[in-house]
Amino acid sequence: MGQTVVVLGGGIGGLSTAHELAERGFRVRVYESKPIFGGKARSIPVPNSAVDGRKLLPGEHGFRFFPGFYRHVHDTMSRIPFRGNPRGVLDNLVPTTRTALARAGAPDMLVCSRFPRDRHDWKTAIRGALDFFRLIPVRDMLHYVRRLLVWLTSCDERRLHEYEHVAWWDFTQAHDRSPGYQQFLGQGFTRLMVAIRAEEGSTRTVGAIGLQLGLGLLTHGVDVDSVLSGPTNEMWIDPWVAHLESLGVEFHLGAPVRQIHTDGQRITHVTLEQNGQLVDVTADYYVAALPVEVMTSLLTDDLKRAAPSMANIGRLRTAWMNGIQFYLARRAPIVHGHIVYVDSPWALTSVSQDQFWHSIDLSEYGDGEVKGILSVDISDWETPGMLYGKPAKECDPVEIKNEVWLQILAHLDADGQKQLTSAKIMRWFLDPSIVYPNPSKAVNLEPLLINTVGSLADRPNAWTEIPNLFLAADYVRTGTDLACMEAANEAGRRATNALLDRAESRAPRVAIWPLTEPSVFRRFKEWDRLLFERGDRHSWRHAAWAAFKHALPFSARSRRTAPVET
Repeated sequence: MGQTVVVLGGGIGGLSTAHELAERGFRVRVYESKPIFGGKARSIPVPNSAVDGRKLLPGEHGFRFFPGFYRHVHDTMSRIPFRGNPRGVLDNLVPTTRTALARAGAPDMLVCSRFPRDRHDWKTAIRGALDFFRLIPVRDMLHYVRRLLVWLTSCDERRLHEYEHVAWWDFTQAHDRSPGYQQFLGQGFTRLMVAIRAEEGSTRTVGAIGLQLGLGLLTHGVDVDSVLSGPTNEMWIDPWVAHLESLGVEFHLGAPVRQIHTDGQRITHVTLEQNGQLVDVTADYYVAALPVEVMTSLLTDDLKRAAPSMANIGRLRTAWMNGIQFYLARRAPIVHGHIVYVDSPWALTSVSQDQFWHSIDLSEYGDGEVKGILSVDISDWETPGMLYGKPAKECDPVEIKNEVWLQILAHLDADGQKQLTSAKIMRWFLDPSIVYPNPSKAVNLEPLLINTVGSLADRPNAWTEIPNLFLAADYVRTGTDLACMEAANEAGRRATNALLDRAESRAPRVAIWPLTEPSVFRRFKEWDRLLFERGDRHSWRHAAWAAFKHALPFSARSRRTAPVET
């Protein structure tokens, strides 16, 4: 009999942990509070929408994509069998080819969301570059390049101890630059990451993730931006759960955690609620794969004393980033990829799902009449809108729907507006996590963790001081360092490896990949490490000189001294 593990939470982190442990012979039980698996990545079907035996209309969180640097998620997907797919669920990913940057009162900017592969891609890429140069002064473009060079040539120690405490907006000095610079290189760039805001996100994180996206765009054959070929649970989560069941994993839905008990040394048991009754469960090891707002509510004084690294989880910030779906009588693809509404008050992003859902027939859903699905993510719930002059959290659902639709139409060009206005809205569906205990103000039951400057100090590792308690959620310290599916998956892998160490297991450890960086900057970073250790500020010019000097013949190098910062 293998050792037992209780996993609390059936989102990406929990399922990733269960997957790795089950493959290594552990007996795993997963407890999920909701009636469906997948956590914040799950599909959200529209209640009471099925007619004549059809399926419920599929709903997604909104803006969701799988960047090319998601190595951990991609690896897991490739190990989940799916009918007819040589690479399992991974083959259900469909690459996008374009991203549109929509502006109010101006033509949409269309950019290629991959390295150009044909003449159409090259035409789009060149046209997009010319559009940028028309909107952003050359001096500002050069300034941005210089700031990127500073980040690329900075050592890891400087990024950790200095840039962790500097917002990306401040690092790029966006406040002193042109409106185009602020919109596209300051704010617009971070909107692609959703869980980061330029004014709040740490330069350490934004720089690292931005580099991964940039490398993908510059690498031939890489699919920088992919989406699933159908609803998330059908294409990924449900096959995953079925596969884990075949490995012996035991699943329990509708089982929220009420208390985690400790004797000061170990976790003794966990109290859950099932069918209205409190139930105690025990195991050799426990993995908490719960979102930050849930985990915070479970942190008792006893737990904080036993595991001090968890004590500051409650200081981590969350924000409202929730979706609304529009079900259309006609298809409205608009662009073959995502749309970023650059200057929309509510920071909208959207994707026309149906154009990528090759694996499903929409006539099998709802009343069979829906032909198009526009998924929209609302990332700013604090700024007054265009129609009612109120922030989203002070609007009722109908007002949110009307405001979002107006903002979308106001930012699309004539062709996009025509597509949407001719596609009649048959139904719309706001994320059910937005609830109204008070009719005049909304409450969000599932806020999203956001990266903020200095927040790394409050984030624990996947292992805790309690020997049989581990953490597998997107707030855990990971190389990915962003609240996303990749970070949750990586956290699950780190929790598994830590558990294997504690259990003194001889099973192979789970693969974990670091983020990649161009090797050409390695010498620059080494030189900056010397500057940082002696307390000097960064100088990419001196770093460049050091790298050049290192390449000179030894006799020439020996006659030169290191440059001094001035």
